[in-house]
Amino acid sequence: MFSVLADINWAAFAIAAVASFLIAGVWFAAVIAKPYAVALGREGAQPPAPTPVTVAGPLLCTLVTVLTSAVLIEALDITGIGDAVVFGLLVGVGYLGAMTFQIAINPNFPRPLYYGVLNAPYFVTTSVLGSVVLVAMR
Repeated sequence: MFSVLADINWAAFAIAAVASFLIAGVWFAAVIAKPYAVALGREGAQPPAPTPVTVAGPLLCTLVTVLTSAVLIEALDITGIGDAVVFGLLVGVGYLGAMTFQIAINPNFPRPLYYGVLNAPYFVTTSVLGSVVLVAMR
């Protein structure tokens, strides 16, 4: 059932991954930059300098997430755009969004629910977008 790596459209995978990474840059650096600092208790502070981990880590995580969706889309034989949207919402809300809140609910996040509300839309949006790209180019 999961021997589908050869069936994945790798161009679709690359497009979905790059789109997700670019959206992350816009989302976190421009759209929610100030509220994000508030959620982390860092309002008024300079953002930390980028490091190899803070640049490469999110890219690697995005690649793993998109690859996982690609494998599941192939294994589940999702072929319709409507089903791709449902799949993207299921993964985005059920896994990625829920994990965003779960990660934030610890003493290191001064405003965990606010953090989740700011971050979850990115993950849901890119899950749906990636799923649609993967199915449309299948």
